Amino acid sequence: MQHTRTLAGIALAAAAVVTLAGCSATSSASTSTGSGDTDWKTATSAESAGGMDALVKAAKAEGQLNVIALPPTWANYGKIIAGFEKQYDIKVNSANPNGSSADEVAAVKSQQGQSTAPDVLDLGNAVMQQNLGLLTDYKVANWSDIPDTLKDADGKWTRDYTGLMSIGYDSSKIQDAPKDLTDLLGSEYKGKVSIAGDPTQANQAASAVYLAALENGGSADDITKGVDFFGKLKQAGNFQNVLPSQATVASGETPVVVQWSYNNLAWGPAAGASGNENWKTVVPEGQALGSYYSQAINKDAPHPAAARLWQEYIASPDAQNLYLQAGAFPSTLAAMEQSGKVDKDALEAAGGMPKDYVELTDAQVTEAAKVLAAKWSATMGS
Repeated sequence: MQHTRTLAGIALAAAAVVTLAGCSATSSASTSTGSGDTDWKTATSAESAGGMDALVKAAKAEGQLNVIALPPTWANYGKIIAGFEKQYDIKVNSANPNGSSADEVAAVKSQQGQSTAPDVLDLGNAVMQQNLGLLTDYKVANWSDIPDTLKDADGKWTRDYTGLMSIGYDSSKIQDAPKDLTDLLGSEYKGKVSIAGDPTQANQAASAVYLAALENGGSADDITKGVDFFGKLKQAGNFQNVLPSQATVASGETPVVVQWSYNNLAWGPAAGASGNENWKTVVPEGQALGSYYSQAINKDAPHPAAARLWQEYIASPDAQNLYLQAGAFPSTLAAMEQSGKVDKDALEAAGGMPKDYVELTDAQVTEAAKVLAAKWSATMGS
């Protein structure tokens, strides 16, 4: 990817199906592999460059794919990566799994021309909109399954999955379940509340601020009151400037985390021995805030065919259902429901997309980024 929609909405039951990657790239692939003289670095679809068989052949010849900022527990990426490797016998090099969207962009820029550069990106909207020049056009075979509102007309990016902003909390340390963010101002939360990174750099953290704005009289057009809310949280001594992870949740170091529902779900009982059996997830009632993440290809990808094959795989029902199993709603959900290819058990657990779903538009995200750049550091004293 929160008044009390406990996960009968996005899925208490999804925890039952949530399942819970190494960091070096060594291949230096040619941009012309596989079928004839096809230059996969410029191919805008598989069909335009010889078809899926040619793409698979070229990707296997490259033999590797570089991904970045994809934690195994995030939206089921552990299983998604394993599925790609098994299906195509292509090694996936997973760099900086806990990185932010800004870290992804920095890696593309700093490693340009190197075999270690990211081939594909999984970006939050604000950072993506600021770096469109790094991306290249590509349309997957089932392009028509992705709603027009969730894709760039030329294929520069496609929205892929969304969760809902939620409050995860350790029920052994917090006695009364929080109903909304305002509850986090209470004395019971002293030194206990964290978010997933710096909102000026990470979409998930920024979305916590967006939700705070919606809950405190602000709007998607002006998130200033969201920044003000976190200022109050810090003044109360409740904000904890620690980056949460599955490990910090399991140890109890970060007892309350505002983040995407699929991450809170994955860090609780669903994680088994590595999770926190007392971890609960609450999606507040009212407006449910989400934000689709976008898939994109680095225009200078060192493995251009594998990058395009990854996009095909990510958009396929197999991978889209894996997102759904983690409690994340995939972009092709409506098409899969219509075709009968959706995982019905996972859909039932997730409860379907909420009717009161809110997501900031590109223009609103751009304006929100300006507010965060101007106010976050000064407000939080960091």
